[in-house]
Amino acid sequence: METRPYVPWDMIGPFMVDVFKAYGVPEEDAKICADVLMESDRRGIESHGCNRFKPIYLDRIDKGTLLPKTEIEILKETPTTVVMDAHDGMGMVASHKMMEMLIEKAKTYGMAGGAIRNSTHYGIAGYWTNMAAKEGMVGITGTNARPSIAPTFGVENMMGTNPLTFSLPTDEEFPFCIDCATSIVQRGKIEYYARSGKDTPAGMVVAHDGSTVTDSNEILKMLVDGTAALAPLGGGPGDEMCGYKGYGYAAVVEILSAALSGGQFMKALTGVAEDGSPQMYHLGHFFFVVDPDAFMGKETFKKIAGDICRALRASEKAPGYDRIYTAGEKEYLAWLDRKDKGVPVGEAVQKELVALRDKLNLPYTFPFEK
Repeated sequence: METRPYVPWDMIGPFMVDVFKAYGVPEEDAKICADVLMESDRRGIESHGCNRFKPIYLDRIDKGTLLPKTEIEILKETPTTVVMDAHDGMGMVASHKMMEMLIEKAKTYGMAGGAIRNSTHYGIAGYWTNMAAKEGMVGITGTNARPSIAPTFGVENMMGTNPLTFSLPTDEEFPFCIDCATSIVQRGKIEYYARSGKDTPAGMVVAHDGSTVTDSNEILKMLVDGTAALAPLGGGPGDEMCGYKGYGYAAVVEILSAALSGGQFMKALTGVAEDGSPQMYHLGHFFFVVDPDAFMGKETFKKIAGDICRALRASEKAPGYDRIYTAGEKEYLAWLDRKDKGVPVGEAVQKELVALRDKLNLPYTFPFEK
């Protein structure tokens, strides 16, 4: 049962917009960024919502590793493709523009693809694929990130958590949406564990000597100094649990994110210069949109996709379990639970919200203060 206090959506949204504006983000861009963060919390993905508002976005603007004004440059465009340079601005703003363009292209030509270079953290990947799903289209995206994952048989963090994300429209109330890292756990989840005073489960992180590490705060330090790495999906450092599968998919995302955009990759994405000073992250993202009308039609696609999901959920349950879910279902249920309540915030986030409010002299009184 949830014990944390809730902040209503119609308060947390405008608050984040006002804070982003105070940090130099233009109002329309701030609205996009706030909505991406809220969508994460709406879907119960707290590792990428309000928990990351200050440490990932505001602190990086303060450090100069994220520019509040996003100057989007179109490097190349064809009827079905786009390549952008985000010039180290808000990754969420550049990604929103990209998806708008690709959806329109796919409506005309059936498919479209794009890539962005010199970008920054673009929030939950599922936000972008769901933009396509809301139009009855298939959405695909991936992004590289600061090095976290070790390759199979290795212990050095070489690749980012590199999500490979798909949204598929269905005839149900929600799309099939698989949005997850190619590591066992994403860095944002460890940040969430640390802020909540919890250990990271054993087996998710490997130290240079091959031992497992569970202290969440220590893990975050070790990931930065390169003395620990996240295990790929499946596990590591060996291949007994088939971690080479997660390693392989992480490499696919790394290659597509960098090679399609002509951007940077792996160790160039640390956000730290050789002298230890902060530097731009220069991330890369890729996106694809497919219009089922170019195949057998949207309604046919949605009906078959829905039938597959329903058959999966109706299949025989394992002993002790009374329900099977399909990707995107738990997030939809989280939204049903939270849509009239708002976002639950723990003590650490409460302190950050109050500190930002007081620092910027904004006219808000949060429910947890009453």
